Amino acid sequence: MTEFDPRTVRQWWEKPTKPKPIVIFGAGSIVGDAHLPAYQKGGFPVAGIYDPDLKKSGELAAKWNVKAFSSMEEAIAVPDALFDLATPPAAHISILERLPEGAAALIQKPMGPDLDAATDIVRTCRARKLKAAVNFQLRFAPMMLALKDVVDRGYLGEVVDFDAWLALATPWGLWPFLKGLPRIEIAMHSIHYLDLIRGLLGNPVGVHAKTLGHPNHDVAQTRTSAILDYGDRVRCALSINHDHDFGRKYQACEFRICGTKGAAYVKLGVNLDYPCGEPDELFIRPAGGLDWVEVKLAGAWFPDAFLNRMAHLQRFATGEDPVLVGNVEDAWSTMALVEAAYQSSAAPATPIACLPV
Repeated sequence: MTEFDPRTVRQWWEKPTKPKPIVIFGAGSIVGDAHLPAYQKGGFPVAGIYDPDLKKSGELAAKWNVKAFSSMEEAIAVPDALFDLATPPAAHISILERLPEGAAALIQKPMGPDLDAATDIVRTCRARKLKAAVNFQLRFAPMMLALKDVVDRGYLGEVVDFDAWLALATPWGLWPFLKGLPRIEIAMHSIHYLDLIRGLLGNPVGVHAKTLGHPNHDVAQTRTSAILDYGDRVRCALSINHDHDFGRKYQACEFRICGTKGAAYVKLGVNLDYPCGEPDELFIRPAGGLDWVEVKLAGAWFPDAFLNRMAHLQRFATGEDPVLVGNVEDAWSTMALVEAAYQSSAAPATPIACLPV
């Protein structure tokens, strides 16, 4: 193994030679905060935006100097387009059923409201021969592309520990469509971490989880503890608390990944003071190294993960990449892990014995 040089670590996905025009469904905050900034930065052409709330889509389109479609029919009719479904989970299937056969599509996470809906999405994509991926874009953040590159090149040895620790204050009010939904924290947030972990470690054999709300608000769940079962060699644990609203000093949003020969530390900055955020960070203690080495990141989760995710889908759609990472078939397994976590949370705990009198 060569000596670790942080300047050689991969952080970007190669851009497509001839990107397809992007048609965006949905005009929510994520489109203005991440999708449009990413596509502008990547030089990807945006054909326009459609949202049933025409006033909302018109205002967002005017801000970004793109077209606002007056109907779904007009949006779907754009020739040779790539369709970006930045829509609530329940809306995905009805749009996918109307896309041109063989079209490329990016589906906002989660992949439907539950596993049954995810299965319907897979069947629809198969039947219509859609080149479809789910926007679990954390895998494509510069820090995570770099982390996977470091792991794949053996600088940590065999990964045997993965810890995710979040203690922060999340502004749930930014997403009004979440109000009243029965599944929030794992399905809408920690799903990113579960998908990332699957990308690094593969599928676990099981999960132990508890997810719950908080007495200070009415969001269904905002706190989760989970253990992913990878057998007797790998320990994987997540501690997630979105209600640590006591000032920045002791808040955290970080991963610690340990191998048999080295270790990595990742700070996910965007979640701290979302959506403004703080810089992401990646430090590596490589095999044979005597100290931690910082990988200077050239981008951030928002918006650059969205840029890299779209770049890869564009390249797959045009034949430049042979395999689609995070396709709907793979994403279904992330949804299955989410479903198992909710089932675990709902199951009764093992009672603790009492001392006999």
